[in-house]
Amino acid sequence: MAALRLTRRFHGFNRTRLHSNAVLCSSYDPRRDLSSSSDGIDGRDSRLPVLIVGAGPVGLVLSILLTKLGVKCAVLEKSCGFSRHPQAHFINNRSMEVFRKLNGLADEILRHQPPVDLWRKFVYCTSLTGQVLGSVDHMQPKGLIASTYLTFQPGYKPFLLSLYLKYFDKIVSPVSVAHFSQYKLTRLLIEQLKHIGFHVRSDVLLNSDDVKLAEQQICLGHECTSINTTENGVTVTASITREGKHVEKNFHCDFLIGTDGASSTVRKLVGIGMNGEHDLQKLISIHFTSQDLGQYLMNERPGMLFFIFNTEAIGVLVAHDLMQGEFVLQVPFYPPQQRFEDFSSMVASLVGRELADVNVLDVKPWVMHAEVAQSFLASNNRVILAGDAAHRFPPAGGFGMNTGIQDAHNLAWKLASVLRGIAPPSILSTYETERRQIALFNTELSVQNFKAAMEVPAALGLDPSIATSGTCTVSQFAVHRTINQKLGSILPSDLQRAIFNGIFSIGRMQLSGFILNENNPLGSSRLSKLREIFEEGKSLQLQFPAEDLGFRYYKGALVSDGDSFSSTQEKPTGRRRDYVPSSDPGSRLPHMNIQLLSHSKEETCSTLDLVSANDVEFLLIISAIEESYQLAQAAFKMAQEFQLPLKVCIMWQDKATYAVLSSSERLLSPWKNFVDVVDAKTCPGLPSWWDLCQMTNRGAILVRPDEHVAWRTKSGIEGDPVSELKKVFSAILRLDS
Repeated sequence: MAALRLTRRFHGFNRTRLHSNAVLCSSYDPRRDLSSSSDGIDGRDSRLPVLIVGAGPVGLVLSILLTKLGVKCAVLEKSCGFSRHPQAHFINNRSMEVFRKLNGLADEILRHQPPVDLWRKFVYCTSLTGQVLGSVDHMQPKGLIASTYLTFQPGYKPFLLSLYLKYFDKIVSPVSVAHFSQYKLTRLLIEQLKHIGFHVRSDVLLNSDDVKLAEQQICLGHECTSINTTENGVTVTASITREGKHVEKNFHCDFLIGTDGASSTVRKLVGIGMNGEHDLQKLISIHFTSQDLGQYLMNERPGMLFFIFNTEAIGVLVAHDLMQGEFVLQVPFYPPQQRFEDFSSMVASLVGRELADVNVLDVKPWVMHAEVAQSFLASNNRVILAGDAAHRFPPAGGFGMNTGIQDAHNLAWKLASVLRGIAPPSILSTYETERRQIALFNTELSVQNFKAAMEVPAALGLDPSIATSGTCTVSQFAVHRTINQKLGSILPSDLQRAIFNGIFSIGRMQLSGFILNENNPLGSSRLSKLREIFEEGKSLQLQFPAEDLGFRYYKGALVSDGDSFSSTQEKPTGRRRDYVPSSDPGSRLPHMNIQLLSHSKEETCSTLDLVSANDVEFLLIISAIEESYQLAQAAFKMAQEFQLPLKVCIMWQDKATYAVLSSSERLLSPWKNFVDVVDAKTCPGLPSWWDLCQMTNRGAILVRPDEHVAWRTKSGIEGDPVSELKKVFSAILRLDS
């Protein structure tokens, strides 16, 4: 909470107040400040700047981000309540960094999540009470972390390396990853929204006296049925049914954002298709509680995921919270040969013993896809997709919700820039350019990680193309397809099921204790192969630091510096690669702990905290040399011309130098929105800020409101800095398009 208080105080420090509705430059004349165009939406004449369809985590996060940036919005949700199914549960570093700036949300998550030692492992076993085949600890630093350290410390000493490994989590990010069920996250997000003035309602359309639907509403039970767009905005028709009454009403907005999930109605209504691999697998999710099972696993074999292989059944148990005894069992599903009721005894088969207190809360089917929308924008950029509406991944690696949250983070400042008259609507095209590239990469990465998960059943003698049982030569998918296509119209359903179950029972015999033991040559060989897979990191991975923190935009709202630009990205392999900090344009700003020297108290924060969460504000980081101060003066002049909020950070070499020189106020006058900082090293021997960025202190870094590098110069500007920065801001904001 101390960091949160510091962040709030810092974001209000020496704010330069700029008007956002003035003419930006000769090439762009905003027609109006859309964000203040109406009081709300009412189905008549008033219009809301942003209407969000879908109240999942992505839509709720976008609502908070927009509201913090001063943009009015509301949310429509077709369900009459919020789901209690746990669904997504792993929150990666980058998403936690976003949450860290949402009024302490990251602290709340870390406070309420299960202890890390209860979920850091994946466990592979014959049953939850049976033989353990192996386990993988996903919270241990890997060898590449050491090599990252050596990149900056060629003359390292062993004790420094050990310190680096000890503090690695806090070195690469100010916050750690988390294991927290989606419905619990939704609950915290709703609390956040209520705190900033949102109301959850379900009676908006039925109350004829309620002429206006004000902004900051989450409207449950409102299903989007049609979308009509014009040059001036979007009209959304929503329907609601209550107590036998069916009502439809139109709502008007400037921009419509579809965050309504994998089966997005918004995506379908605007005619956007999906590309990729469809229907990879059908599964059943069994959500249940058992304090008995939770206590047993806490004491005997704690973990997050349990991959269970035996002759009776095969499945994956997700331990959402061992302390609360909350679980989801994921089991492949093959209709019509299998039915819902076939899974009633599955829990006992996978646990290895009867549980007295099993309480099944929900059983639902779902289909695994690996697809990306053909476009994230429609209707002249007025309809925009984000989250699962724009991309559907296999769950391997937890990319779905995290990618969606980062979609919202990218989109929020761009929408705010348009609605406040800072940038033209063409900047929204950079949202698709940047985020679709990441979605395509994460789709392939999650597929590769899913294939890595298949290495374990393959080593056990099962078909490597599936996650369930089958012989080493016959795919369960192939059997299922053959029965449906060739025998389905001939054989009665009971006989189809008998054939289906019989073939798979034969396949699962590969997992019998007679075969799978060290005394059996075949079993010994398979167990040895299994150990090799775990030791070499070839199995399913949980964390991908290089992708979670190191993802980079190659084109979009940024300016290349030439020597670092590439339009290609390394192909994903499904293997973990560790994060290497970079200041290349398009990269996330590297994290480093710093002290604020301009305050009366020397307080510590992250470089990421230098970027405001409450304004569309750019950040220029320079060193305390004369040429860089001149560059900062030029940046302030251009920011004033473009009516764009800008903060300058002066990175000093050490406190002593600052104490002697402390010349920022004089050299930046009359501008006041700046801060002096110094590296606050938590471990001896770590690289300096400019070494971390792989630059000299003669360079400068311009950072966007979403904490990604928009532009940099490694060695200063040779020509006129005012002219150069005018080109830079014009290119980033798309004022030249």
